[in-house]
Amino acid sequence: MGMDMAEKNLDFDKVIDRRNTKSLKYDFAVKMGMPEDILPLWVADMDFQVSSYIQEALIRQAEHGIFGYSDVQGEYFEIVKAWMKRRHGWEIKEDWLVKTPGIVFALAMAVKAFTSPGDCILIQQPVYYPFKRIIESNGRKMASNTLVYKDKEYVMDFEDFEDKIVKEKVKMFLLCSPHNPVGRVWSPEELMRLGDICYKHHVIVVSDEIHADFAFRRPHHVFAGLKKEYEEMTVTCTSPSKTFNLAGLQLSNIFIGNPELRNAFERQIALTGYNEINVMGLVACEAAYKDGDEWYDAMHQYVKKNLEYTREYVEKNIPGITMAKHEGTYLAWLDCNGLGLPMEEQEARMVHQARVWLDSGIMFGEGGAGFWRVNTACPRKTLEEALWRIKNAFGA
Repeated sequence: MGMDMAEKNLDFDKVIDRRNTKSLKYDFAVKMGMPEDILPLWVADMDFQVSSYIQEALIRQAEHGIFGYSDVQGEYFEIVKAWMKRRHGWEIKEDWLVKTPGIVFALAMAVKAFTSPGDCILIQQPVYYPFKRIIESNGRKMASNTLVYKDKEYVMDFEDFEDKIVKEKVKMFLLCSPHNPVGRVWSPEELMRLGDICYKHHVIVVSDEIHADFAFRRPHHVFAGLKKEYEEMTVTCTSPSKTFNLAGLQLSNIFIGNPELRNAFERQIALTGYNEINVMGLVACEAAYKDGDEWYDAMHQYVKKNLEYTREYVEKNIPGITMAKHEGTYLAWLDCNGLGLPMEEQEARMVHQARVWLDSGIMFGEGGAGFWRVNTACPRKTLEEALWRIKNAFGA
């Protein structure tokens, strides 16, 4: 870190008014069919100010005042490489890196690059909903190896996983690791069992590891780093955007060890006409991974306590609602099936009585009905208000 600089943005209790800042989370409620005064804890976007090192780097770039075509050279890669090594014990090579404007964009490029219309792609629902959308909008078939919910925890059904691959002639598997929305951080044993099945059946794995920096109860393991064979068959999708709340700056770092897969992926990007990355995204990524450790560690602890608070609050105060065991992401997954209310009634109460905007589990697909996803990356006061409102709408 710079000698004359110190991290300033460490007050995560500070409530910042985000209205009228072009915020998707706060400024588009009415447009998206919600009441104007609703409290938003839906989209995975933090209510914390970023590391002051990132802010200052962006200000320096803005003050320069020229925003022409931009790219980065070796130093950028070295900074990203150091973060991956330091935080995940993963060694990357420079020629693996392909920069994209986001992970969802990268998923679409992978679908186009590695499969043909009509091919089947496997996912594990309930899962991040763009997975399904991207598969089907590109004319591919989707199959789900639906996760099994048992004793407040999700596990994989490996027999069904292999069965679906064989029966549906699956070409590609979209892995969500850590898993959004169910909060699992997959163990190395689970990942290797899965990986060995994919290797055996020549299935390409696209691993969305955007939540990698939010592992709480066990370390996150990069899938491609577990075995050399996986490195050859995997596209690893990473980004500083979740960790440092930079989604609006449009940057992801995609790593593809296999040159044949990488070339096919890059060809698809070329076909879109997309070329240079947003310079502010590049600047922010460098500052985040170089100087953001203190902010990241403090934020991680704050979010961990918010997640613990959420579990304690709902289980103590709202009969019929429990929280799934949580290992990763800053998203709590609430099981509201115990309320005995149909989804329409749950939704009506959540939106119009509680006036809290959450993501309904149904949007994540099979197995999501009766669950709600709560974004806990906000000041404690905001979280307390949201949970209190939910208690008043659903409590006895």
